[in-house]
Order: sequence, then C-alpha cells, then structure tokens
Amino acid sequence: MAASTSAAEAGVEAATNTESRPSALPARMLVFVVPLYNEAENLPRLLADFEARPALFAQGGCLILVDDGSTDATATLADSYGGPVPVRLVRLDRNTGPGAAFRAGFDEALRIVPEDGFVITLEGDTTSDLDALPTMLAEAARGADVVLASSELQNVSGLRRFLSTMAGKVVRLMLGLQARTISSFFRAYRASTLRIAIERHGENLIQEPGFACKAELLAKLAAQGARVAEVPVVLDGSRRIGKSRMPLLRTMFAYWRLILRERYKQGRAVA
Repeated sequence: MAASTSAAEAGVEAATNTESRPSALPARMLVFVVPLYNEAENLPRLLADFEARPALFAQGGCLILVDDGSTDATATLADSYGGPVPVRLVRLDRNTGPGAAFRAGFDEALRIVPEDGFVITLEGDTTSDLDALPTMLAEAARGADVVLASSELQNVSGLRRFLSTMAGKVVRLMLGLQARTISSFFRAYRASTLRIAIERHGENLIQEPGFACKAELLAKLAAQGARVAEVPVVLDGSRRIGKSRMPLLRTMFAYWRLILRERYKQGRAVA
C-alpha cells in the first residue's frame, strides 16, 4: 500500500483516457460483493451480465450476493441459480441498509480472496458498467489501492443529480476528500487494503447503515493512507427496472451525521 498520508492530502487521481480502454484483466482473483434489496426484477439481468463475461472469474473468484432482508423473490432467485457464475448467497434476516450488507459481504469476501486480489462492489440494479472494470483495474495495477467509478449520470432525475452533486461537494470539503463520486457502489478495493482497515477499525469500519456508508468507508481508507484513483463511468438509470433504492433526504441527513462524527473524532485525536 502507498505511504501514509492524511485524508486531506489524499488526492484522487483521475484516469482521463477513456478512448483506449484496456480490455485485458489482471491475473488476480476478483471477488464481487453485491448488496440486494427487492431486486427480483433486476437480478436475472445482473446474472446475465456476469454470464457474458466469464473472464471475470478466470482466477477462481466468485459473486457474493448479499440479500438485505428482501420481501420479494430476490433471495429465492439467488439461492436457486444454477448457471455458470460461481454465486454465494449471504442472507440477512431483516433489511438494515447497505452498510450492514457490505459488512457481511466483506467478511465473506476476505475469507476467499488472497492479499493480491481485489474485492469489487457494485449496484444490484445493473446500472454499473462491468465493461469499465479493465480500466479500473489498470489503475490498480499502477498502484491505486481503491478505484472509484466516477459516475457520469444518465437518465436520472434532475433532483438526484443536484443532490448528488451538492452532497459530494460538502463531504469533500468537510472530510478532506477530493473524489467526484462518493456514493456509487461501483468500486475496486485491493484486498490487503480492506484487511488493514478492518484490523484498524474492527466492527466500526462501517457505522453508517444507509447509503452514506460508502463516503464513510472512503474517508477511513484515505485516512489510513490508501491511494485512491477515479475512472469516469456512465451510470445509466434506464438500465434499472424500478426506482432507485436511495432515499435522498435520509441520505443527506446521514452525510451530515457522518461529517459531525468524523470531525469530532479528528478533534479528539488532535487534542
């Protein structure tokens, strides 16, 4: 991992050359973690996306589906899947939000992936562009510990676009982050970086239950010195069946709660 820097100094490196995307994947195990809540309509399309890309599992990885207490047929569909994608299902008894789903998914993933492998997280509604992975992992090959899919929003509401932009600006300012996108699930984490973070924070690595958990995790990884890179990726809302699961106003409140908690911790550390 890169030498330690403060969160304020941890600038996000942007990969701007999208015209010549690399097509080859590194010879490293990839383990995917996908939280699901009432995604029965989208799950078959998600699995089809992975079926069309068998190279993603050439090094023995798998797809971990974390059912976050769905009330539809999501868990049944995942459990009964018999296709070529190596699927593992983690079931949570009740819906507690993506924070708990990622904690459970990371626990399962880190039991499988070696130190030089990668844990990939993405949305369960098929809005993540899997074809961007070679570019993201090329950034990791150049030394990044965390690679963010910097979402270029398409076919989403003006309200969500506005709130996402404003939230990003506030969180960047208050937590010393420079990432354009702080809430997208689509990321590549070096397995060794996640293990260091868990050793440092334990169960407190992800305290936010909702969608603000991604900003929280990014802030903590940057603070431990993780090198962060960013790749522009189109997030196309038209690929989703149904509405986005992100409650906008509740997420805005959670960002403020996160900022206050992290700033309080920083103040205590200085004192």
